[in-house]
Parts: sequence; structure tokens; C-alpha cells
Amino acid sequence: MGKENAIFIGVDEGILFLQKRKIVPAAAFGDFDSITDEDITALKDEQMAMFTFEQEKDMTDLELALQWAFEQDPDRIELYGATGGRLDHELINMQLLKQGLDRGIETVIIDRTNEVMMKNPGHYSLEHDERYPYISFIPFSAEVKGITLEGFKYPLDQAELVWGSTLCISNELVTKKGTYSFEDGIIMVVRSKD
Repeated sequence: MGKENAIFIGVDEGILFLQKRKIVPAAAFGDFDSITDEDITALKDEQMAMFTFEQEKDMTDLELALQWAFEQDPDRIELYGATGGRLDHELINMQLLKQGLDRGIETVIIDRTNEVMMKNPGHYSLEHDERYPYISFIPFSAEVKGITLEGFKYPLDQAELVWGSTLCISNELVTKKGTYSFEDGIIMVVRSKD
């Protein structure tokens, strides 16, 4: 799905962020504890589906919105506003990427300085992107086996990456296109800028 076919979803206060940009989302999710009653009344006047939940529940607002998004069978889901606040939410939002991975739906967290995605074993290519010159590979599973990096400043050949290792932090492409592959485990790919 191209950007022109994008479907926007607002989660809690994120709905106000979209409204300020004149974007009417297809749906809004949340307990809406961070917006005013006046804002909620205005939201109800919009042409969107509103899913309101109690503050005390077994899932975060973002996870509830993701469940709905997965049901729409998209090619890709981009999450904005999922970092930079409370650390507990930021960490669990990173873990939510696994739900997209399990469904075969590319799910990416994007903020001002990073793009984060999660990958299963395989062979992948990356093109140089001036917006994100640094590329890190962080194990999500306890270990990642057989990681090979080609076209990188710090190449690897069949290495092992374990939890707590900084071996694959802040690498850079030295060619226009590089490849990475691994045989076992789950990895988070983080593209960053300073």
C-alpha cells in the first residue's frame, strides 16, 4: 500500500496530533485519559469509528489499536509517537513489533531520529539512507546465530550475537546497498541519526 492509500488511526492523545494536521483518522482508540472532555465531544462529531476503553484494562491503547490494524490486512504498519515518553511504554511498544512479525506484516516504529523494525531469520538488503546513517542490530531473542553483514564499515561473517552484547551497535554502510542475514533468532534493526 502506498502512502496515498494510507489509513490513519489515532491512539489517545495522538488523535489531537492528527487533527492539528487536518488528518481525519479512520478510527480512534483509547481511554482518552490524556485529552479533555471538550476534545472528546469534538471527536464524536468527526466521521470516524471511536473505540473507547476503560483506563483499567489488560492491553494498552496502542495494542488495542494494533489488533484492529492487523485485522485490516495491511502490507505495512508505521507507528508514530511510540517513543520518547515513559520508558515502560517505550520498551513494550518495541516488543509489540513482534506481533506484526508473527503475522507477516512489516511493523515499524518511527520517530524523529530512528526507525525500528524486527526481523526473523533470512537474507535482507538495506539501501543507504542519509536520514539514518547508523544501523544497529540488537538481539530480541537470547541469541542470534550466523549473522553476516556485507557492505558495512564493520562486516561480520557467521557471528553470534547475544543479549547484552554491543557488537552490532552503530554500524554504517560503506556501499550504496548492503546486506545482512542470520540463521536463527529474532533481531531488531534500528536505523538512527544523531
